[in-house]
Amino acid sequence: MNDTQTTDPVARAATLLRGHRESIDRLDAILVYTLGERFKHTQAVGKLKAEHDLPPSDPAREEQQIARLEDLAKAADLDPEFAKKFLNFIIAEVIRHHQQHQS
Repeated sequence: MNDTQTTDPVARAATLLRGHRESIDRLDAILVYTLGERFKHTQAVGKLKAEHDLPPSDPAREEQQIARLEDLAKAADLDPEFAKKFLNFIIAEVIRHHQQHQS
């Protein structure tokens, strides 16, 4: 028998909970750094669009990206509606940044 088999259920649950929380914390850090990297690229795109008098939003690309993300969400067993809302939130923030560059 190993330690987890001899431990009472509450202690075992606490150990499992701690492991899940550590994983969540690592994933949160990955999300934040990934978003930071993504926004570095979208900031560069915004500057490029402003320099060349291009519109801050690209509805056709946004539609493609939403469809792509919905497919990725399904493959990842994530609610596609949640993924769509999340991407729409990010797109709105990117457009806001792009508009700032054009001011």
